[in-house]
Amino acid sequence: MNEPSGPVARECVEGYLYSTPSLRVLLFRRPPRRGGFWVPVSGKVESGDRDFESALARELAEETGLTRPVRPETLDWHVRFRADNGETWRLHAYAVRVEGGFRPTLSEEHDAFEWVSPEEGIARLHFPDNQEAVRRLVALRSDGSPNV
Repeated sequence: MNEPSGPVARECVEGYLYSTPSLRVLLFRRPPRRGGFWVPVSGKVESGDRDFESALARELAEETGLTRPVRPETLDWHVRFRADNGETWRLHAYAVRVEGGFRPTLSEEHDAFEWVSPEEGIARLHFPDNQEAVRRLVALRSDGSPNV
């Protein structure tokens, strides 16, 4: 993947919600005015956020209604990308385990959600870095590390 160079103007986070024991990933569809493609929860780190994890917790609450404390797991995936305004931004990816029956409350950022297999998630996700993050989630869950 060809990442832009230069200083990072903005930090962002994204969260890949998943359930076990049969690994499923929760995807969100952007409405047509925002591209109509499938994505994870994502957003910019704001000045009031203590760290990346608190920014992710805020984004989860805003985009899904998930307000219980979450314990994000880093996917060790930090991707630089060129924002629409031409700046270089950096994205930090996390996995967040939720119950399989979790039904998010959609914000205006999404018009649909669906629980899918990792393979279906990789096929549906629009951006290559999102696809790689799901691959990392699969590796994280298959390496014997405990579900938190």
